[in-house]
Amino acid sequence: MKIEKIKTELLIIGGGTAGCYAALTASENADVKILICEKANIKRSGCLAAGVNALNAYITEGRVPQDYVDYAKKDAAGIVRDDLLYTMSERLNKVTKRLEELGLVILKDENGKYAARGNRNIKINGENIKPLLAAAVEKLPNVTVLNRVNVIDFSVRGNKINGAFAIGIENDTFYVIEAGAVIIATGGAAGLYKPNNPGFSRHKMWYPPFNTGAGYAMGIRHGAEMTTFEMRFIALRCKDTIAPTGTLAQGAGAKQINSLGEVYETKYGLTTSERVYGTVAENIEGRGPCYLKTEGVSPETEESLLKAYLNMAPSQTIKWIESGKKLSEQNVEIEGTEPYIVGGHTASGYWVDTDRATTINGLFAAGDVAGGCPQKYVTGALAEGEIAAASAVKYIVENAAESIAESEINAHISEIQRFTGEDNSRFTTEQLEEAMQTVMDSYAGGIKTNYRFNEKQLDIADYKIRQLEKLSENLHAEDFQELMYIYELRERLVVCRSVIAHLKARQETRWHSFAENLDYPEKDEKNWNKYVNSRLENGEIKIILRELTKEGQRSYEHSN
Repeated sequence: MKIEKIKTELLIIGGGTAGCYAALTASENADVKILICEKANIKRSGCLAAGVNALNAYITEGRVPQDYVDYAKKDAAGIVRDDLLYTMSERLNKVTKRLEELGLVILKDENGKYAARGNRNIKINGENIKPLLAAAVEKLPNVTVLNRVNVIDFSVRGNKINGAFAIGIENDTFYVIEAGAVIIATGGAAGLYKPNNPGFSRHKMWYPPFNTGAGYAMGIRHGAEMTTFEMRFIALRCKDTIAPTGTLAQGAGAKQINSLGEVYETKYGLTTSERVYGTVAENIEGRGPCYLKTEGVSPETEESLLKAYLNMAPSQTIKWIESGKKLSEQNVEIEGTEPYIVGGHTASGYWVDTDRATTINGLFAAGDVAGGCPQKYVTGALAEGEIAAASAVKYIVENAAESIAESEINAHISEIQRFTGEDNSRFTTEQLEEAMQTVMDSYAGGIKTNYRFNEKQLDIADYKIRQLEKLSENLHAEDFQELMYIYELRERLVVCRSVIAHLKARQETRWHSFAENLDYPEKDEKNWNKYVNSRLENGEIKIILRELTKEGQRSYEHSN
């Protein structure tokens, strides 16, 4: 193992949507030395790796930023941060324009205006959206990108971040990175629960399987305050392919119907969680399977949909072609995925102030890893990257950087040597990962229990996850690729514990399916119109209940 020390002014962990845009913003507005650490390659990493066919957060003509705030707030049953949603929303169109300048093809109507898809979306040809962002970043003279370098921990002393530790997956190098400020942009957490497709196909899921909750876990371990992990996200998807359903619902006006041909979506409600809940309920009551009604769509719509799915989920287009039936001749069966923790669709993540500063000094969060601001999607992640970058640069100017202690470096080296030394493990990393997913599926509201849970089940889940954490201490890696898998598993286990604690803490059912608490099946506006936050203290997760920000509040600063 080689050891390399690096000094930079701004460290960005994660070269996805938010990370790349943060680098662009910081580079163009300040003369600072920037380092991006990306465990894959920024050309095709993160949620945009395969491309998208629409920008789902845009202020269309006749709308204003407050409209978007109201929409997201209603969908999340009020548990959002007004200040975060507004400061994001007012930047959506600006970052979209910048994407177009970078080369993104945005579809236009006959009048030359952006082609809208509903009230908040515009259509794009987005297969190359991530390569465009990556190319722009790679041209910046003051930005260095380390691809295939996986950050495994922060360096925090006295609640101030001084940098991070990382492993070079292909060069067997341990990196000690000292930084004046850090932006965490690693995305949310997939792979906590048993997925729809088991075994060899288990990574065929809605959210990138490489997003392990690493950013959450590093913050949790160092005492950062987190928020709303109980608001899990469950995507409603095309069965088997796990392809998006929104394109069918919005692009073709396809309604959710049961096996009897009855439209059921209006019966349960039209929020994101209610659409999933209705599908689950119809199946439980014997009226499944459920579908999106595409029978009878026009040849033009059919052609458009085939192309749209080729742009983002080609397996669905292939499935239609191989079935021998056009989508106008068969409805599309739908199902819910396993739960994810993702701050871009729900409000889970770091508790941040309006400047996207976390409760650890010098650490800023952007994109899926930042909490309190749901429905941010691609453009919202870009907007948060912009905000976090400006805040981090300001912090660097006002605060002196500190070095990382040798004792801290040696502790991490010893841990790596333990994992790569003599093989004394009774289990493989893969076996423990499958055990973790089985525990979460069975006892913490996975697909097996129709996303439902009770307090006793959560107690069992917590006990078993703690056992797996202990077993993971003795895992063995033959090389740095396997070492990364060990760290990914341990990151997921940390996030699992937080999810369980949050699910147990919110004693109501505010979001059907997302948090279906059988001990408390009703919404309780009187006692639970609050944020459920948490902080790890002395190995235990302490729950903190915070009052909601005021209606229309435009700024929030940490007070403790």
